[in-house]
Amino acid sequence: MRIALDNLDEVIALIRGSRTTDIAREGLITRFSLSYEQAQAILEMRLQRLTGLERENIEAEYAELLVKIAEYKAILADEQLVLQIISDELEEIKRKFGDERRTEITASDTEILDEDLIPQEDVIITITHTGYIKRLPVTTYRSQKRGGRGVIGMETKSDDFVEHLFVSNTHQYLLFFTDKGKVYRLKAYEIPDLSRTARGTPIINLIQIEQGETINAVIPVESFNSDQYLFFATRQGIVKKTPLDDYANIRKIGLIAINLREDDALIGVKLTDGNREIIMGTSQGMSIRFPESDVRSMGRSATGVKGIQLEENDTVIDMDVVVPDQDVLIVTAKGYGKRTPMSEYRIQSRGGKGIKTLNVTEKNGQIVSLKVVNNDEDLMIMTTSGTLIRTSMAGISTMGRNTQGVKLIHIRDEDAVASVTRVARNEEDAQQGGAEDRNESSDSDSDHDENDRSDDGEA
Repeated sequence: MRIALDNLDEVIALIRGSRTTDIAREGLITRFSLSYEQAQAILEMRLQRLTGLERENIEAEYAELLVKIAEYKAILADEQLVLQIISDELEEIKRKFGDERRTEITASDTEILDEDLIPQEDVIITITHTGYIKRLPVTTYRSQKRGGRGVIGMETKSDDFVEHLFVSNTHQYLLFFTDKGKVYRLKAYEIPDLSRTARGTPIINLIQIEQGETINAVIPVESFNSDQYLFFATRQGIVKKTPLDDYANIRKIGLIAINLREDDALIGVKLTDGNREIIMGTSQGMSIRFPESDVRSMGRSATGVKGIQLEENDTVIDMDVVVPDQDVLIVTAKGYGKRTPMSEYRIQSRGGKGIKTLNVTEKNGQIVSLKVVNNDEDLMIMTTSGTLIRTSMAGISTMGRNTQGVKLIHIRDEDAVASVTRVARNEEDAQQGGAEDRNESSDSDSDHDENDRSDDGEA
């Protein structure tokens, strides 16, 4: 602007002699060695700036800019001066904004963990004979009427089959008890969620189970309370009761849960309150019901005491906690089963021979499962080939202790029942199961064998 005022007549003549604004701009740039911005500012200058007062203002602004330029150059040339300016500016910020902190930083009382993001839901856990495990939603299997062929529950190798199938909640602890008497622990959500037909994940990848160990019982646990107990039963009829809090701290390599004799193996574990009754069943059709109080509380490494006296070549296959108003469900290797009222099983002293619970024949096969059940549940049966059926408990006939039972699942010659579990029913299952039970054909009654009776064999 100052250049334009010093050469005002020449600038005006140059602009008046140009045909366009671009030509005038280029002429100013060339004649006075201006930048594009400077030339454009001259073209946009108002006539009022040609007065004497405006000239004085421009001269004063120019002098001020020269002073600032000199100051900025001095700052850039002196590092100490730069640091002094930074210090002065920080002191000014401190003076203006250095009041006491108005917020308080503390640890959160509601810290969110990864586990809190996992929904709590019921799931089915399956474990195969060779140690493959998986979980899937309990709604995966619809209810079917008894005697059906079922659906494929999972793919297994030709030499593998499902041994454990049970329902848990994703946030529960799972205590894995092996035939060697050791216990391991996982949270249910730590087990991979896979499809219905998936084979599963090797359990050795999740817990440090030793080679040659097999899982014979799994207990879902919410918390480890001292007023609860784990009740153990072995293949040779030995039982033991230990407080649950003895198993609160389980190392990754496992913990000794029961001291087993050389020729024995752990077959079942139940969670109790210490004042219940226990019922045990054997492969040859015997059973015994006795008070849990007959077994004193023992430490983790104790061996236990005799629960039932076995005949030659007989073994304990299952045990459960007694519920007086419910039934005893028996399932055999060839897919036969029945329900018998608990009232038919009198209370005996621990260590007796027991009474007969089912008439074992070549037709129905040896007993593989004994469970305490009610009408509001479903029954899930898995065979050694991986076929699974879910059926209403109400559709299973109630029969006496000495009968053979009725067919629950169609078993091929090369197949056998491997695992049995109870499943809670939702409303949709109950409606569907009730309709199917009403539609069952009467030919299933031909499986009944009420006249096939024998002596109780009571001790």
